[in-house]
Amino acid sequence: MEYVRVTYPTDRLVYIAGEKSGRTNEVLRIDAGTHIFDLGKMANYEPASQEIAVEGTTVLVPMVVAFTRKGE
Repeated sequence: MEYVRVTYPTDRLVYIAGEKSGRTNEVLRIDAGTHIFDLGKMANYEPASQEIAVEGTTVLVPMVVAFTRKGE
């Protein structure tokens, strides 16, 4: 298992490969491999999505996937 923390200034749903997978700013457990992350249809964030290979993480040192508000 691998661990990621998707960051965003506010609480949002996190989608991995189009599936609801947790909330922003929490550590999420996922399978190793390449995944596509986004924050859903309300596209007031950037980038629109991120495709990232996730491996070599731990619960204490998760991979950080950062999103920002659009225009900031």
